[in-house]
Amino acid sequence: MTGWAVTAAGIAWGPGAALWAAVIAALATVVVAWRLRRTTTTYTTTFTTTTYSSIWPAVLAVVAVGGCFAVAVGLRVDDVRRHPIVSQFGTSAMVVVTPSESPRFLGATRMLFRGVLTSLDGKGTGGRVVVFASAIDYGELSAGRPVAFNARISRPTRRDLTVAVLIATGKPTLGTASALQRAAAGVRARFAEAARAGLPADEAAMLPALVLGDTAALSNETVNEFRSAGLTHLMAVSGANVTIVCGAILLTAGLLGPRIAVALAAVGLIAFVVVVQPSASVLRAAVMGAITLFAIASKRRRQAIPALSACVLVLLVTAPELAVDVGFALSVSATAALVVIAPVWSRRLVDRGWPEPLAAGVSVATAAQLVTAPLVAGMTGTVSMVSVIANLAVAAVIPPITVIGTASSAISTAWPAAAELMIRFTGPELWWLSNVAHWTAAMPGAVVTVPSGWSGVVTVAVTGIVAVVLWRWRWGRLVVGAATVCLIGWSLAGHGAGRVGPA
Repeated sequence: MTGWAVTAAGIAWGPGAALWAAVIAALATVVVAWRLRRTTTTYTTTFTTTTYSSIWPAVLAVVAVGGCFAVAVGLRVDDVRRHPIVSQFGTSAMVVVTPSESPRFLGATRMLFRGVLTSLDGKGTGGRVVVFASAIDYGELSAGRPVAFNARISRPTRRDLTVAVLIATGKPTLGTASALQRAAAGVRARFAEAARAGLPADEAAMLPALVLGDTAALSNETVNEFRSAGLTHLMAVSGANVTIVCGAILLTAGLLGPRIAVALAAVGLIAFVVVVQPSASVLRAAVMGAITLFAIASKRRRQAIPALSACVLVLLVTAPELAVDVGFALSVSATAALVVIAPVWSRRLVDRGWPEPLAAGVSVATAAQLVTAPLVAGMTGTVSMVSVIANLAVAAVIPPITVIGTASSAISTAWPAAAELMIRFTGPELWWLSNVAHWTAAMPGAVVTVPSGWSGVVTVAVTGIVAVVLWRWRWGRLVVGAATVCLIGWSLAGHGAGRVGPA
């Protein structure tokens, strides 16, 4: 948390804020240590001495981490401020950019992609940029394929270590991606072709999004339905994809032995990341999925949080911009909920007579919704009231879609007919997923409007914490249920008031 807070503060408000965040983290650690020492004094002197002697190394560790991250983010922010492109804001220049991810279409004629600036007016340079371009002229662009073009240079709209926003003008000159990236792009293209050949149009557009995170063919209507149903996370490569793929490979342990199965899972993970594209979000998903898989396979929940913390530190070192990325926060919080909160709730439900699969499904969906809802509210100003129901309804079809889709993408190049045949087996599951998203999104009161920004984060977080605390008592559950009914009624009243004409 210290490394994350210091990095985020430095990126958002500058090196001075990073130092203040480090100081606050150190003081908070001292306060916690002092409170813990006072509490343990009541029990035994020996335990107090042990606790006291083991606390100060932790305080020094927080100070060291905070100081190192503050210096590191300060240097990165200073590099962005001193970048040569800063002096050319408001002008045009010839640039060369290597996309770090596939372009995202903004309507029929515009597209957006993020990349690394490699040349500015013929001089080698670096830095992360955001590019807006014509979908017609840049339609063949893919991740890793350099492109040279003339661009109008503007200031970045977000503080995320991006050095500039480029608006492409004129015709581009496309370069050549590496052999590995060309092979990965070929796999994605042939998988999309096989999906179109074996499935109806809507389902064919949905399968690449669910398996490889390729949302280019999705309609706006489908995207909005998934967002209202709380299923948007399924259309992006997440830790769940990685967990399912690696878990399916690990099932071969009974035939090949655990060591070979683990090695195959590692190879499969690397291949999956390469095909999907090793952008920051995909690497983040790979790490989070591997941690979840480790926690499930080892059944050592206490080791999952130290592993998660170590991986967060590594990701922040390699890609500091993740500290201010909402997707990163969603991944980390959801992973923590799955390995810490969900197992506890599941055991309690099983003890009360619930079937174990149902208890696990409800616990996972509820825990993930609880910890991610505040972030989603702050970002969109909405909260999905049907997210838990929708995720439970589609939980059974996501693993077969992911496993069959990933396997078919792997053989789509060498054996297209077999890939098309395999893809047909995902048809019923995709039909069910599509209809669940449609049905739940169409429910009155499916989405509740809340304040956006930090006020929305605090409001939804406090509401969730209060609900969890009250749920321990029967009268508390009645209060939470009545409040939920009132909230849905209020949403329905607003929905009805906003209608024009008869219902």
